Amino acid sequence: MTMIAKLCMPALATSVIAAAFLNACGGSSTKPNAIAAPASNVQAIAVNSGPANDYVNGAFTSVKVCVPSSSNCQVIDGILVDTGSYGLRLLSSTGGGALTLPLVNQTSSNGSPIGECAPFVSGLTWGRVATVDITISGEKASGIPVQVIDGSFAALPSECTRFGVPEQETLTGPNGLRANGILGVGPLVQDCGTPCTHTGSGNPGLYYVCAGTTCTVTTVALAQQVQNPVAAFATDNNGVIVQLPSTSTPASSLTGALVFGIGTQTNNAVNNVTVFPINSNIEFNTALSGQTYPAFVDSGSNAYFFLDSSKTSLPDCPDPNASFYCPGSNTSFSANTSASGGSSETVKFTIGNADSMFSDSTAFVFPALGGSNPGIFDWGLPFFFGRNIYTAISGKSTPSGQGPYWAF
Repeated sequence: MTMIAKLCMPALATSVIAAAFLNACGGSSTKPNAIAAPASNVQAIAVNSGPANDYVNGAFTSVKVCVPSSSNCQVIDGILVDTGSYGLRLLSSTGGGALTLPLVNQTSSNGSPIGECAPFVSGLTWGRVATVDITISGEKASGIPVQVIDGSFAALPSECTRFGVPEQETLTGPNGLRANGILGVGPLVQDCGTPCTHTGSGNPGLYYVCAGTTCTVTTVALAQQVQNPVAAFATDNNGVIVQLPSTSTPASSLTGALVFGIGTQTNNAVNNVTVFPINSNIEFNTALSGQTYPAFVDSGSNAYFFLDSSKTSLPDCPDPNASFYCPGSNTSFSANTSASGGSSETVKFTIGNADSMFSDSTAFVFPALGGSNPGIFDWGLPFFFGRNIYTAISGKSTPSGQGPYWAF
């Protein structure tokens, strides 16, 4: 297997500002893991090779986007489901994606278009902010700001490059997005929040006002920031449940469900799970070998990214897969997850040799894929296999308390 045959990209979709630039990790579950039947609040998802036919451990779905208050719509598939970020990001056709709708730019008070630079662990997305109506399954969010990823919109601002990550503009090349977009359904409402409403040094520099090809950092009100669309649904708007079947061996694909709402219908009740409230850094705790680390849950990361070789005794793979672990044989771990209020759960998981896994040209689902991430646990997509993972949105009420929290 080569980097061209499969995307071996660590931690794609970790939140921008709202999740404090962090990462997450996982294991198998002994709890019941039913996949919800089709319903108005259930959207099918699939872990497969993605639209570029080279993605490893990516959960994809489709969304319907429309020019607001019109019948001019487009269904776009190959959208990565990401519990570690916030808002819908669509790769335009000029950037190598599928979006062709003539979406109207969001503008500043003087009529200049607004752009956004959104940093992720493995790269950044740059493009304009537009407003759309979004329909997913039977749920709809109207007039929602989204990011249209398109490097031709304007020159990449120098302030954006200071994040130190590569630009993701197209589906080609080693740093390409390799998806038609990202559906951020994490535990916050906006992708930046209060910091982007501030002027001066307190503004992190995600949003820009662009005159011609020149863009400068600007403030953006909360309502005009890229939004988690689930929070804007009329009902079933307090969170999501990602449901994927268990697998102990590599597979070509898996099918599951993205369920909207927590405790709002009979198919999204909070049953047989432990609730982990999230702190202000969008973290809970994970302990391994007597030491506790910050942790988070992220379906947009394609492996268990945790610690480093000095802590795990797992050797890194040689290039080109150096982001992943390559032990001589499968290695089992037992970690303890915990949060304020006394919630705790033991998580058992196994890490295998990434080079050996990637040698199977027919497989794109790897339950034992892991990689290094010093000082933190990124419970990525393998953690979701065989679990129902609940993500409750900040400020929203659920039968198990107010979000934000994760539960599994």
